[in-house]
Amino acid sequence: MAQNTKNIVDHIPHREPFLWVDEILESEEHRIVTTKTIPEDLDLLKGHYPGNPIVPGVLILESVFQSGALLIALSSDAKISADTIPVLSRIGKARFKRQVLPGNTITIHVELKEKISAAWFLKGVVRVQNKIAVQVEFSCALTEKQ
Repeated sequence: MAQNTKNIVDHIPHREPFLWVDEILESEEHRIVTTKTIPEDLDLLKGHYPGNPIVPGVLILESVFQSGALLIALSSDAKISADTIPVLSRIGKARFKRQVLPGNTITIHVELKEKISAAWFLKGVVRVQNKIAVQVEFSCALTEKQ
């Protein structure tokens, strides 16, 4: 069942213009599938390969990390309160296989690999036009808000 942006912002601390998840397509205990449509008129793309804009890899990764935060927030294993947030703590094995362009819709798959105490170890795969664009392993920790 797809969930809209309102439900997303109820669970993670990200907001426009830095919200990189549009919709939750599937959500289970240890995996989540989300989407993000890249606006064709995204202002920052004017300066990233002018005339041939490519979505920066770091923003594609951000969509994975935000999807991971959603997975954690929606998990029954999480001990999330109004005073805690999931924070990125490690990035590894990032592989960029295909460009993401303005107007593309990416599908983000995040899977929980292991949970140790407050640390969540995850794997993300981003697809564009049903082909793998990015793969990454990462971890998040639940921390107290500052």
